[in-house]
Amino acid sequence: MVLTAAEIAASVRAGTLDPVNVVKEALDRIAATDGVVGAFRRVRAEEALAEAAEVAARPDLATLPLAGVPVAVKDVTAISGEFASHGSVAGPSSPAGEDGVIAARLRAAGAVLVGLTRVPELCIWPMSDTPDGIARNPWEPTYAAGGSSGGSAAAVASGLVPLAHGTDGLGSIRLPAAMCGLVGLKPGADRLAEGGWFGMSVHGPLATTVADAAVLFSVLAADPSLATITTPGAVRIGTSTTVPVLHSPVPRELVAAVSRAADLLTAAGHTVAPGAPKYPASAILGISARWCAGPAEQAEDFDFARLQRRTRTHVRLGQLFRKAGFVRERTKQRWVARAEEFFADHDVLMTPTLSHWPAKAARWHERRWASNVVPSLRLAGFTGLWSLAGYPAISVPVGRAPASGLPTSVQLVTRPGGEPLLLGLAAQLEAANPWPRTSRG
Repeated sequence: MVLTAAEIAASVRAGTLDPVNVVKEALDRIAATDGVVGAFRRVRAEEALAEAAEVAARPDLATLPLAGVPVAVKDVTAISGEFASHGSVAGPSSPAGEDGVIAARLRAAGAVLVGLTRVPELCIWPMSDTPDGIARNPWEPTYAAGGSSGGSAAAVASGLVPLAHGTDGLGSIRLPAAMCGLVGLKPGADRLAEGGWFGMSVHGPLATTVADAAVLFSVLAADPSLATITTPGAVRIGTSTTVPVLHSPVPRELVAAVSRAADLLTAAGHTVAPGAPKYPASAILGISARWCAGPAEQAEDFDFARLQRRTRTHVRLGQLFRKAGFVRERTKQRWVARAEEFFADHDVLMTPTLSHWPAKAARWHERRWASNVVPSLRLAGFTGLWSLAGYPAISVPVGRAPASGLPTSVQLVTRPGGEPLLLGLAAQLEAANPWPRTSRG
């Protein structure tokens, strides 16, 4: 059994674990397993061992929240001496001269950055494959690990590392977390927004336990108080298993996860009843416009001719949407007003995280744009709108589908500033219904 991040950090702080040995063991697991899982674009073996030795010698070792913990970082953020590829061969490849905010905060907390995880080009798709590899679901490798934080999810779910960093623009943390049976938190836009995709993209944690997710969230947000999980008082939870606006069918095992979680939360003293916001159809157009226009804006720094065929089509559409003025702030505000109406009478919304089963693991980057769009739209029916609103949301494992063995999960959403409430509810679900942490056992 792979230790949790909390267990590793506590033992390193106490002097009973050597960070170098911890990282060596993680690198050994990566070497033995990643050829199948495909989680990493680059493994920083030599660098990580050197950094682990530096952590061991730090005078503040006893105070570090992630002391000696191997962490995987999504291939989208600046790390000194590395370049962020964003899943593409078309972008700049000059190494960063210094750490960005995310890497700097991880290092300050004592984490060791063992590698950069695989993402789809420009993080557009919920399938994380590139010309040199496919991020596979560790529970059933014939399925994709999700995206765009699919490599991060695969690394954690396979037990290669206990924690990984991700970003979420339309579900890019929650979707792979749900597919791989992990806790995945999308913080509110007021916490960790990076400005990408017109403010929808935020940084967040993927973990096997709620406690680990809370610690990484606190480090990324530079707020130690967020690591403390408190048991919430009775709250009002609305449940919905109907895909907003589209009303597309949801597999029954994914619907059943909501019923199971509802029973558990009712037993914990919460009021749980059917209920959902009044979703405006314009919100779907709003997230679609940003989904295309965000990557189009980013692609201005890339060699267009070297982008994948599907990406070129996506970028062209995004350019048209930007020129036509389809990225409108009032679309977001209309949706936020509807969301505020719902949360005036509810504290939390609970839905399935996924609106469909994951796509099969394949070389999706070689396929046409339309072939990628169809599975993408089928998967993200419950997640994207909350990225547009900027509200915090978390994916929590619930069970396992009998036929495929794939994990099932629920999404919990609350008003801005409510991440502690989401983590507290997730911890109650975890205590009442423990899940298998990794595919390694």
